[in-house]
Amino acid sequence: MGTALKLDTSAGLYHQDFYVWTMEQADLLRRHKPDWMDWENAAEELESMGKKDRRELVSRMTVLLMHLAKWYWQAEKRSPGWSGTIEEQREQIEFSLNDSPSLRSFLQYSFPEAWGRAIKKAARETGLPLSTFPEACPWPIEDVLGDWMPE
Repeated sequence: MGTALKLDTSAGLYHQDFYVWTMEQADLLRRHKPDWMDWENAAEELESMGKKDRRELVSRMTVLLMHLAKWYWQAEKRSPGWSGTIEEQREQIEFSLNDSPSLRSFLQYSFPEAWGRAIKKAARETGLPLSTFPEACPWPIEDVLGDWMPE
């Protein structure tokens, strides 16, 4: 790319124009210019990207579990919106896991946390007492992620 907007240093550019900094760093990597790289900020950004993927996965699992809980504990209020959300979250989780298969073990590890968040949200949205929902998810993760609905 060879940016026209070359500010003080790569590290300075990181704070002045993040987009230009990312383009410059990508260009430097492609041209094998390690001496010009902003290594510290580049490393932080790469770590941040991985953490963002993990947070998104937990968020999507939370939404999925919340809608499955609402589907099961408020069967009389089932709607196409709920089933659409369930399907969308499953698809997005599958896309994420296909892109980064190593996150599968993280998802398994964070499943109880996602359930805890999901039932708090489900209780707020449904008006049901939190005690309505079991402390641990009653469904295995394979079912939750599969083509299955609690009946």
